[in-house]
Amino acid sequence: MNIIKANNLACPIDGEPLALNQLEFKNRQLVCGNGHSFDISRQGYVNLLPVQHKRSKHPGDSKEMVSARTRFLNTGLYTPIADKLAETALAQIVDDSNTCIMDAGCGEGYYLDYVLNNLNSKSVSGNFTFIGLDISKEAIVESVKRNKQISWIVGTNRHPPVMPDSVDIVLCVFGFQSFKGFTKIMRSGGKVILVEPGLDHLKELREVSYSEVKKSGLQNLSDAFESGFSLVDEQQLNFKAEAINNKQINDLLMMTPHFFRASKEGKDAANKLNDLTLTVDIVFRILEKN
Repeated sequence: MNIIKANNLACPIDGEPLALNQLEFKNRQLVCGNGHSFDISRQGYVNLLPVQHKRSKHPGDSKEMVSARTRFLNTGLYTPIADKLAETALAQIVDDSNTCIMDAGCGEGYYLDYVLNNLNSKSVSGNFTFIGLDISKEAIVESVKRNKQISWIVGTNRHPPVMPDSVDIVLCVFGFQSFKGFTKIMRSGGKVILVEPGLDHLKELREVSYSEVKKSGLQNLSDAFESGFSLVDEQQLNFKAEAINNKQINDLLMMTPHFFRASKEGKDAANKLNDLTLTVDIVFRILEKN
């Protein structure tokens, strides 16, 4: 597998192609034909999130949330999810010459890094580009530490700074998808792999954090269908994770929506637990761009 840096990035202001401009005595930049320039940071990522696409001063996960997610995922408790994701991504690769995989809402990079390393271990042939996109600058700063071969971008799923018809596979793991944004950048026949919590996901944590546990179904896909996608497959992954300790419970709580949704009393109850065995219930849905 030959891994190349993304050459299909688009200016977030006018949509024109971005090209590398190496200036003497200056930082490297990505520049479009209309002169808009974006510095590549010393760490190696590029911020392509213009102020008009922000809904707050510091959108996305905070540094504390990113750190909690990094610590939790590094324990390996979610490795079965990463394995299933890598297996699913491999099954969607149809062009053995050039493939672009984008993780939309990549967080601190755990899953995309895992997919890349897994594909590499399978001796897959062809050229591959991996793009990690997240609206949180803190998340992207952390993600660069995982893998320098991936093109890490601060940006939004609603307006992904990627050229039209240039992405083959989009991963969306526990993220906020935008099918209108995805359809613009994906090739015909491209696949979106959604990874979502099932009805019983983390039920033990929810039973502690809420006075009444409500089971909600999977996200409605009407937006996907209206944007030109079809559901082609659905698979489930269930397993019991080994017991986690108090620190891991706190990290898990902080990295999930329950940190915002649960009451103070519910979060306090979870924070006092010494250990907890978890049910992991995940649904993988694959959609194809028509």
